[in-house]
Amino acid sequence: MSQKSYDGTNSLYLIPTPIGNLEDITLRAINTLKKVDLVFCEDTRIAGLLLNKLEIKKKLVSCNNINEENVKEKALLALKEGLNIGLVTDRGTPIISDPGYKLVEYVVNNGYNVIGLPGPTALIPALITSGIEPSPFLFYGFLNSKQSKLEKELDMLKSLKYTLIFYESPHRIISMLESLRKVFGDRRISVNREISKLYEEIYRGTITEVINELGEEIKGEFVIIVEGNKDVIDYNEVSVREHIISYVNLGYSEKEAMKLVARDRNTTKSDVYKEYHKGSD
Repeated sequence: MSQKSYDGTNSLYLIPTPIGNLEDITLRAINTLKKVDLVFCEDTRIAGLLLNKLEIKKKLVSCNNINEENVKEKALLALKEGLNIGLVTDRGTPIISDPGYKLVEYVVNNGYNVIGLPGPTALIPALITSGIEPSPFLFYGFLNSKQSKLEKELDMLKSLKYTLIFYESPHRIISMLESLRKVFGDRRISVNREISKLYEEIYRGTITEVINELGEEIKGEFVIIVEGNKDVIDYNEVSVREHIISYVNLGYSEKEAMKLVARDRNTTKSDVYKEYHKGSD
C-alpha cells in the first residue's frame, strides 16, 4: 500500500539530532520539532537539554529499547487523536543502531504516515573520510558483546567484498579490533573517534597499526570502516569435508557449518550433507 508522505495528515516524524556539534542540526529538524505536538525520545533528559538549547518546549515521552513495545500504543492513540509526533534518539538518526523500529513498524501497519528527515548520522562521515572504497558498503552496527558470538558474526562477514561499517564503544574497541584481526587477517581499516566533536580523530592503517596507535586508555564513541575481502577463494581446492571442519574448528556445530559451506559454494545443504558423509564412509 502506497502513501503520500506530505498529504496533510498527521504523521510520525523521524528527526535526526546532532551526534556532537550542535550546528549540525538542520533548519527542517528545528521547524519539525516546533511543529509536532509531542516528542518520543530515547532519554527525556538528553532530549530536554537539546530542546532547551533550541528554546522549544514540548511534552516528552520516553521511548527506548526497554519500553518501546508498550509505548507504541501511546503513539497510536496520539495519532488517532490527530496529533503529530516526533521521534528523536540521544544522537543521530533514529533507528540506526537506536530505538524506533518497533514504533515505526506499528505506526505503518496501522495506516499512518511516517516521514524520515535527512540529517546527522555517524556512519557516512566515517565512510567518506576513510580513504577506503566507499561502495558497495554494508552497515552492520554493533557486534555481539560476547567474544565467541562476535567472532562467529565476523566469520559470516569475512568473505564479503563489501566495505564493512561497525560501531563500537570505548571499553570494547581494542578487543573488537583484536578479534577482527584474528578472523579477517590484518586488513586495512579506518577508525573514527568522536565524530563532529572537538576531539575528533581518524586512525588509518592496518588493524595492527591502528591498535598500536590507539593504546589502552582511549575514550569516545567509534566507527570502524573495514576494507572488503580482496582475496578470491577457490573452493575447488578444498574438499567439502575440509571446508566443514574449518567452520567446526571455529566453534560452529556441524549443522551450522554445513549451512555456511552451502552458502560459500552456492549449493544446497542436502548436497553438502551427502558429500560430507560420503567422505566419512
